[in-house]
Amino acid sequence: MSESVPVHCPACRREHVYSAPSYPCACGAPVTPCLDDAAEPTPVAHRAWDEDWVTVSCGACGRRDQWPQPELGCPCGAVLRVPVAGTGSAPPSDPEPRPAFRPVTIRTARDAVTAAALYLRWLGYRDIRRAGERPPSGIGLAARGLVAHVDPTVRPASRRDVECLWLTAMTEDSGCVYFSLAGYAEDARECAEALGIPLFVLDLTGAPQAVNPLADEMDAEGA
Repeated sequence: MSESVPVHCPACRREHVYSAPSYPCACGAPVTPCLDDAAEPTPVAHRAWDEDWVTVSCGACGRRDQWPQPELGCPCGAVLRVPVAGTGSAPPSDPEPRPAFRPVTIRTARDAVTAAALYLRWLGYRDIRRAGERPPSGIGLAARGLVAHVDPTVRPASRRDVECLWLTAMTEDSGCVYFSLAGYAEDARECAEALGIPLFVLDLTGAPQAVNPLADEMDAEGA
């Protein structure tokens, strides 16, 4: 269980008690960031991918990996980034057998991106980051040898959306995968089959559901 720390909102001066969420390491043990109760939280004014993630060590196996930066939403409207102790960058250790994927609940568009990123990490992809080329809609993610599109909108993904992802992947000489909250139009599914693109639907629990056989293969085989 994570330790609770006091968090002071600099905007409205409210005092909160905050506990960081836990995430599953590749070894199956829960990883919880150690919060720095001596440092002041900082308001989030602008989103930057590098600032949304923090490197944390697993207490069970010692593996160092990146997880979502702890944040607290204050009733006044401020979003506070809670400092983590002992952070730093280090290469991940050798991969271990995959445990069952543990999803994160999706409430916002950012949660959908986090769920997709965690799933890709569970599959074995590393160095997950924002894609260099911004897609026409949604959020682009990239890892070594892969580009991903996360569509958190309430409309089904179109054929054009799938084609744009494929063209981006061709430019990067990478594979690609599509995650959608609202599913896919029929012609989008047909296009994905023809172009070899795995399609997933993210349910509100944050668990990706394979839509086509290519996604089933990706889920089974990993990176």
